[in-house]
Amino acid sequence: MKIIGLRDAIGLARRLTRLSRLADEQRALLRVATLVAQGAPPAGIIGAVAREMGCLLGADYVIVNRYEPDRTSTVVGHWRRPGVPDIMPPLGGRWPIEDGIVEAAVARTGKAARMTDYARAGSELGAWTRTRGIKYVVASPITVEGRLWGFAANVSPGSTPQPVDTEERMLRFMALVGNAIAGAESRAELLASRARVVAASDATRRRFERDLHDGAQQRLVSLALELRTTEAMVPPGQHELRERLARTARGLTGVLHDLQEISRGLHPAILSKGGLEAAVRSLAQRSPVPVRLDLRLVGQLAEPLEVAVYYAVSEALTNTLKHAHATEVRVGIQVEDEAVWVSVHDDGVGGADLGCGSGLIGLRDRVEPLGGDIQITSPPGEGTSLLIRIPTCGE
Repeated sequence: MKIIGLRDAIGLARRLTRLSRLADEQRALLRVATLVAQGAPPAGIIGAVAREMGCLLGADYVIVNRYEPDRTSTVVGHWRRPGVPDIMPPLGGRWPIEDGIVEAAVARTGKAARMTDYARAGSELGAWTRTRGIKYVVASPITVEGRLWGFAANVSPGSTPQPVDTEERMLRFMALVGNAIAGAESRAELLASRARVVAASDATRRRFERDLHDGAQQRLVSLALELRTTEAMVPPGQHELRERLARTARGLTGVLHDLQEISRGLHPAILSKGGLEAAVRSLAQRSPVPVRLDLRLVGQLAEPLEVAVYYAVSEALTNTLKHAHATEVRVGIQVEDEAVWVSVHDDGVGGADLGCGSGLIGLRDRVEPLGGDIQITSPPGEGTSLLIRIPTCGE
């Protein structure tokens, strides 16, 4: 049997430790990647990055900042070990990048940096650091798609500095999570772009509806009244002329009703005047399929939310009429857990697919830019259930 010498044993222990750390890093990266795949927002991804790094390093605190074009950095995420005092800066806080602190060193060199003495740091961040009793900071750059995006800082108020391999471990992990942050930001930018398109479309719809109401519809009303007045002035015995005038007036009234339906489809005036509950009740009354409503709304929601909910219910009822062959639809709306919940269930033939059909795709285009999501359950022969959640925290 070969006896392992002390030097070999130490080397083996170091290799095992390194392998164990690499395995821990891969598991942490997998958890972050899973959040990205699930469509978590950038704030959730960055918070997870801070938490995973803190756990890997056994740190007390981890702060993640994003560099801004005006030589400041914004706090976009942080984590603290359970049981330690909360000395974290507020999320969204911005700090000037001044000489003598680690964030300036990282911004200048693109490399990891360490600070072990803030006693002489005259910067705003240096003063804040001293008031919190922070003594040691190790910061690692975060690179996203080839550009310096920000940094992560391992912060310690303890009596001993971080281990000498902290920079290496932070750099290795940050190199892995840069793609996750890039993916989350790209998705957020896409959703923001879609939200702007939807908002612009809604504004155009409102303008068209207002122009129709104030222009063509009012003119048609006036013409119909003039025809009715002229009809009343027709001398006795002119039955054919009277009938022609009456027929023309009825035709104008029909055109007016058609324009009102078009206007309602562009942007329902009742939504602006009466609110979401009145608008949804109007949809239910006009639906050829009987609708049972369970509306639990308190107060008024932000306009983008009300418009999204209205069109979601409208599109769901239209799909039911076209495809479900249902005899009844149940619609529920409530605000709970900082979100608007919309449920639509019919007793039709089922078999609906969220990925097929312009109506259901249009629903996604309405809901997802607001941070919402849609779940659909539609087994063949058992009806269709639609559940929509839209967060209200963005109001």
